[in-house]
Amino acid sequence: MGKQGKDEYEVHKEVSKLLKELTIGSGKCLPLTSMGGFIFESYGNGGPEYCQSGISSPPPTMQDQATPPNQARLSRRLPVGAELQPGGGAHFRVWAPGSRKVGLLLEGETLELSAEEGGYFSMMVGNARKGMTYHFKLDHGTFPDPASRYQPEGPHGPSMLIDPDAFVWNDAGFKGVSREGQVIYEMHVGTFTKEGTWLGACEQLEELARIGITVLEVMPVADFAGRYGWGYDGVSLFAPTRLYGSPDDFRTFVDKAHALGLGVILDVVYNHLGPDGNYLTQFSKDYFSHDHICEWGDALNFDGENCGPVREFFISNAGYWIDEYHLDGLRLDATQQVFDRSKDHVLAAIVRQARTAGRGKSIYVVGENEPQQAHLVRAPARGGYGMDALWNDDFHHSAIVSMTGRNEAYYSDYKGVSQEFVSTAKWGFLYQGQMYKWQKTRRGTSSLDLQPENFITFIQNHDQIANTLWGRRAHTVTSGSQLRAMTALLLLGPGTPMLFQGQEFTASTPFFYFADHTAELAVAVAKGRSEFLAQFPSIAAPEAQAMLADPALEDTFLRSKLDFSDREKHAEMYLLHQELIKLRRDDPFFGKAQRGNYDGAVLGESALVLRFFGRNQDDRLLILNLGKDTQLNPAPEPLLAPPDGCIWQVLWSSEDPRYGGGGTPQIETEDNWHLPAYAAVVLIPQPHEHNAKSDPAH
Repeated sequence: MGKQGKDEYEVHKEVSKLLKELTIGSGKCLPLTSMGGFIFESYGNGGPEYCQSGISSPPPTMQDQATPPNQARLSRRLPVGAELQPGGGAHFRVWAPGSRKVGLLLEGETLELSAEEGGYFSMMVGNARKGMTYHFKLDHGTFPDPASRYQPEGPHGPSMLIDPDAFVWNDAGFKGVSREGQVIYEMHVGTFTKEGTWLGACEQLEELARIGITVLEVMPVADFAGRYGWGYDGVSLFAPTRLYGSPDDFRTFVDKAHALGLGVILDVVYNHLGPDGNYLTQFSKDYFSHDHICEWGDALNFDGENCGPVREFFISNAGYWIDEYHLDGLRLDATQQVFDRSKDHVLAAIVRQARTAGRGKSIYVVGENEPQQAHLVRAPARGGYGMDALWNDDFHHSAIVSMTGRNEAYYSDYKGVSQEFVSTAKWGFLYQGQMYKWQKTRRGTSSLDLQPENFITFIQNHDQIANTLWGRRAHTVTSGSQLRAMTALLLLGPGTPMLFQGQEFTASTPFFYFADHTAELAVAVAKGRSEFLAQFPSIAAPEAQAMLADPALEDTFLRSKLDFSDREKHAEMYLLHQELIKLRRDDPFFGKAQRGNYDGAVLGESALVLRFFGRNQDDRLLILNLGKDTQLNPAPEPLLAPPDGCIWQVLWSSEDPRYGGGGTPQIETEDNWHLPAYAAVVLIPQPHEHNAKSDPAH
């Protein structure tokens, strides 16, 4: 345990001492829960309106008659679930306030749990061991553990006892993921390799590290019903899906990533649960809200009656992935659908818990937030939730309009012109409270105070590729020159860039929406998908609707798998991505931009300049022209002026023939500036003797 971990433990002991006399179950704050040496936030049964400090308790130390003498003290990481004990056996605990009795079906034997206050039930089983399977028996049926760590037969099957401490980690020297200097790679384990497993993905990690990726953002892995899916319909929130391998296979993936210097963050869904295999309501109907409506399913109850254990469940889940799987952070899905009117918003509590679980390691928390609410990334001291970054949809939408010329549906508020890219580079979001005609309301909040690293920029992600008729990637709907130029803006611009799996080598495979549901659900999902995509007039046409891939077909899933031979087939684009990432990493300015250290200007409807300021006559220019050849004569833009005694020289060009480009003409000529069509160029200053005739000071 590091120094910070020791300090936290001492604080834990002192606070626990102070809280010993508080009454359990009285509506007052409960004592602290110990989760492997760090402080875990949770709530009393009444919820945050009764327990404003947000501190709760571990289960009381309870032992059934079979408890061996050496099991005098419980050791628990989580408030609920089954946990193996250091001295042997396992402790089981569940929240089931709707049941008068709760039984444990363990390897064919039925045992009765003891009731606690607040609707909890628990027991210690001295002969329980790793690998045993179990169910909980309620008054009205038998169900898997809501906090099961593994479902070997899927969400409908038995839960399995897992020992999270059996795995031997080799990543003690890995310090986590900081906010600055990252290049993120979004991946879906099931389609990343032909095997679709953790161990299959392990074989590709060395190559990802070699090309300069720094963080892997893994799409959700909480277990879900069926043989394939995106993961956003997870129902067993503590159980990594059996489809990708065992829990220790997941740990092997993270351990190898860390050995290669790669951080790993996990996409988690705290706004709804999937429709198949969701047994939470069998344990308590209070898991879901009666006041809020979620777009994709029943909203979760973070602020209503009996919300305390619900908050505790989800907050502990956030810490669980970081504690037991050594993950370096989280990506919080669709945070605008996480409803909470409490004084302490559950998202803020989740972020705190994630950082606490890191035990001194740097934890990176990213949010997806369609309304673009900047307070999510502000510091708690300033009224924020303390996240590190938000996905910047505005950058993506402008990029797609620029590259394709199409601005229908949710692209309709974008023109894809140079002003939009200068504004995203300087200010992050384009919409910070202005009217947004597509939604017929104002969109966004002011983010003028945020830093570039608070924004994740991308031109592809899982949603946006699948939200097309053919699941096509960007390179199939634009020209090579336009894509190369936009990729340069993505990878050299001030924001934190994110690539979607295969983007780096312009994967030939599409990426569809796929979900293996029961027949009845499959029909409803396909219908809902069709209606959603009908917001695009081009896809609403009957002939287009008829061509949509069926999400339920196995072929839809299999066609989405990457083909790594594309690395060789598309070597030119693969090289471009590698060299841009290297330039971002090695150059003293790109990838390190802070407000005030760079500026930008519009040079024409399709042309712009970003200037990164140095201290020793070593500025950088990034010139981007997303239209036809442009002559700047005159060129009354101060950002184009070279440092004193210097001229500009081309360092890098998207039209380099090695990338499949057509070559780069001289940029600054006797006829002033020439901006080549559909190109990005990086310029650096070079010392130059002034011609006395042209020197106005002569």
